[in-house]
Amino acid sequence: MAAPARFLEPPAWPQAYLEQLRSGRGYSEKTLRNYAQVLSEASAFFAGKSWGTLTLADFRRYLHELVSARRLEPASVRLRFSALRSFYQFLVRRGDLPALPLAGLKLPARKRRLPLFLNEEQVLRLLSAPLDLMKDAAKRKGRGRHRLAWQYLRDAAILEMFYSTGMRIDELVRLRMEDIDIRQGTARVLGKGGKERLAVIGRPALEALQAYRDALGLDASPACVFTGPGGKGLSARAVQQMLKSYLAHCGLDSRISPHKLRHTFATHLLNHGADLRSVQELLGHSSLSTTQIYTAVTAERLRQGYLRSHPRARAPGRSAGA
Repeated sequence: MAAPARFLEPPAWPQAYLEQLRSGRGYSEKTLRNYAQVLSEASAFFAGKSWGTLTLADFRRYLHELVSARRLEPASVRLRFSALRSFYQFLVRRGDLPALPLAGLKLPARKRRLPLFLNEEQVLRLLSAPLDLMKDAAKRKGRGRHRLAWQYLRDAAILEMFYSTGMRIDELVRLRMEDIDIRQGTARVLGKGGKERLAVIGRPALEALQAYRDALGLDASPACVFTGPGGKGLSARAVQQMLKSYLAHCGLDSRISPHKLRHTFATHLLNHGADLRSVQELLGHSSLSTTQIYTAVTAERLRQGYLRSHPRARAPGRSAGA
């Protein structure tokens, strides 16, 4: 069976768009791959048609395909059409097309889901796991395989940094020694779209970083902060796998990801009285509305506490023991 035809012309448009995202807006390689995948999927669906000939009716058919045939979640559908809209906006700005063919397309409503996060007791268990395992490994020295002490100290520093700074995983693995000011307790973070922000590092995270660096025993520190045995910077996948192993050790929810630790960072800040604008800046969000989802988490926590505790919170006519 022959492979489906791709767009007839102009084939250079997608590449020009992706290059603009890379050089002009500083998007990460991961984000670029995601955008390229969206364009490739659309290319397969609209086989034989040119980007410039697609109409609103075509995109309605594609929307139906994603929602009804593939049964994608509204968030996934919206992400795909966000990328496609961005692509066409680029073409309009360049003068390749007169208008957006997606204009007026109604997308499925986004389901409002509260972010998944760890409570403070769970965070403490997770943060202590690497050092607990290091102590256990020292007791078993000479019996079976065991990791080197600096690897446990590195893992402890990574977990502390996630919780202390709210960094995204791509930001953390790109972090270089020169980005960190130990004396000031800050780190320069290169975020989405090449935007730089200042992250504040708490004392426990600073101490974990220092212990890790001391354990490496290097006069000249490696360029990347977090490295593997060969001295090469850790990949995002390696960090994700590391986190999964400690979650399993602690008996915590396996759905917790590095990004869920970012949710945890923001939620705990708000729970302890931080203002929303400060949390927005610490997270590196462009829009305050993105940060506001965390206020729903804290509001729900307050509501549940009220329902459990206030004598007049229950429905009329029901006793406390009902």
